[in-house]
Amino acid sequence: MKKIKKLTKNVPVALVDFEKPRDLSRTPTQASSNFITNKEQGDWAEQLLTRAINETSTNFVAVKYGKSDNLVAGENGFDAFYQDFQNELDSIGKRPDLLIFNKSDFDNNLGFDISQIRHNQITKYVKKAVAAIEVRSSAFLIDRYEETMQLRTEKFTKIALDTKEKILTTFSDILQHSARQNYIELLNGITADTLSITNFRLPNWSSSEKLIQVKDLFRLLKTAIKEIQKRDYLSITPKVEDIKVVYKWIATFNIPHFYFQVFFDKVYGISFEQILTIISNPDNDGVLFSVETDTKNQNKTTIKINSKAGVAIASKVDEPLHKSVRKEMDRGRLLFYVTFKGGTAYLDIDNLRTILEIKNVDF
Repeated sequence: MKKIKKLTKNVPVALVDFEKPRDLSRTPTQASSNFITNKEQGDWAEQLLTRAINETSTNFVAVKYGKSDNLVAGENGFDAFYQDFQNELDSIGKRPDLLIFNKSDFDNNLGFDISQIRHNQITKYVKKAVAAIEVRSSAFLIDRYEETMQLRTEKFTKIALDTKEKILTTFSDILQHSARQNYIELLNGITADTLSITNFRLPNWSSSEKLIQVKDLFRLLKTAIKEIQKRDYLSITPKVEDIKVVYKWIATFNIPHFYFQVFFDKVYGISFEQILTIISNPDNDGVLFSVETDTKNQNKTTIKINSKAGVAIASKVDEPLHKSVRKEMDRGRLLFYVTFKGGTAYLDIDNLRTILEIKNVDF
């Protein structure tokens, strides 16, 4: 806990200001089909991990802990649930989705789901947990994504380097003009290694056919470079607004906290301590992480950390079954969304033990 507290002092305040109270959240007034589908996907990911741990482990038990409800915005009772959730954030912080207990500490009377029990009734029990896990989900096959991104990078690298050579060999006479010589220096500095950081302003030449031609080539070069510089990794995705309330929960219970990102073919995990370490170093910005407004998550600002900065918790996931569901809201409004069921995560036990710092030989 001391190390995490120290790390919070290093996080840029422009990203997360731990000294300021959290921003109050407005109660959502209306749910969308996309929101409910994302929620269903998140619930499935949580169940997938819970099932994988409880069916695999000899000595540990995963218990549902994160505050959740089947109500959605616009349904009776949601406002009260949401306000209770906000009050709890201010009291103990954000409950992680899962808690991991030694089997010897597991309370059979409370069972595998303590998410509906008020926090002050289970404080002593929660403090017995050996780890806490926040489960995030992503609607991607990470292997397919990485293969596609590799091919994209190779394609646009070739276009960029070929275009650079064409400009230098075909239009060198035009670029020798004193007003254009800086472009020769720019082009000579472009290599496969520098494309990821190259930027330049497009020329606006138009007084001759050759100038227009070389201008079009510079436009092609810039377009290729922009494609190369797009984020090419899938990420573990802590929301900026959650960082402070996750820290508050850790400060309350002093339990190691982790983020597990579930893709439809693999699962990656990273500790909250490592998240703070990564975002505290400005040199990692744009390399190991980026900060983006996530349109798929109600436009909330999200820290996107390269999954490969984490550890592969499951090297294979069998996809779930899915089906469409019709939900009737008040006033006859209909929502159609997707639910998920089943699937299997094949845990890498050694990696799981390592990231959770479990010393036992038998997980």
